Amino acid sequence: MEERMISNEMQEEDASIELSLRPSSLRQYIGQTKTKQNLQIFIEAARMRNEPLDHALLYGPPGLGKTTLASIIANEMGVQFRTTAGPAIERAGDLAAILSSLEAGDVLFIDEIHRLPRSVEEVLYPAMEDFCLDIVIGNGPSARSVRLDLPPFTLVGATTRAGLLSAPLRDRFGVLSRLEYYDTKDLCDIVERTGEIFQVGITHDAAIEIARRSRGTPRIANRLLKRVRDIAQVKGKKEIDLQTTQEALEMLQVDPVGLDHIDHKLLLGIMDGFQGGPVGLDTIAATIGEESQTIEDVYEPYLLQTGFIQRTPRGRVVTPKAYLHFHREVPEA
Repeated sequence: MEERMISNEMQEEDASIELSLRPSSLRQYIGQTKTKQNLQIFIEAARMRNEPLDHALLYGPPGLGKTTLASIIANEMGVQFRTTAGPAIERAGDLAAILSSLEAGDVLFIDEIHRLPRSVEEVLYPAMEDFCLDIVIGNGPSARSVRLDLPPFTLVGATTRAGLLSAPLRDRFGVLSRLEYYDTKDLCDIVERTGEIFQVGITHDAAIEIARRSRGTPRIANRLLKRVRDIAQVKGKKEIDLQTTQEALEMLQVDPVGLDHIDHKLLLGIMDGFQGGPVGLDTIAATIGEESQTIEDVYEPYLLQTGFIQRTPRGRVVTPKAYLHFHREVPEA
């Protein structure tokens, strides 16, 4: 699968950018108003009681700021921020080593927490509830269980697939927050803030244009701004204006609603080859030369969300909205 400009998954170039762009406080964090308000109250209450914050689960699509929020929680609480990922913790011993190195009040962030092995999850339960670790020492008849006390800490889990979390793990989180896609206004604010950090001038109209094409995702907005900045610089522009932005995004093959050439290929393939559908997923995959799983997991979600295609019992169907987007006449059927 090729790397897409409008993919909300983390790409290699994003790691260095996002680290420098992350806000350090809830006041600086743009968007997710309800989540921010709730976290502000919970953090303030925990600080007044001089206790660690309840364990928190942040869930939602990639690129919306779950890692950023986790680091902000640590900053607001005035404690250390430790980070790891679910796939990196393969054995219970790995988790025990991480937990035993924590200090009182620390925030442990586990990204993609739904990918923790079941054996590791079972070790995590007493650590979250009672702040202790049950470790088995030895083998066979001489094996014995030892309980180690842990300092009180806050576990912040992040996941893009909340439905894959086991019920016992999910129930142990006191704070559950879903991050929603951003609206154009908030994304425009993010683009302008990123422009200030990059020390590049950008007009308000240009920032709105980038925001409109960013699929409601800050990670994509920042990535597009970086590419537009490069093109504007090569063209000798001192400031990114609307015309330059539109020309640059046209070069990057990102259309006014955030669709790229792969989205076009998929939609036009159904329109031209199958009269708009219904057509089966495997047939679409064979037509455009992609894996059916990739289409279902990567390409379809945004097209479904924006109403360009529909899933029916007989297969995928292109909607009238898609025909209008491509300036085509909607079939009578």
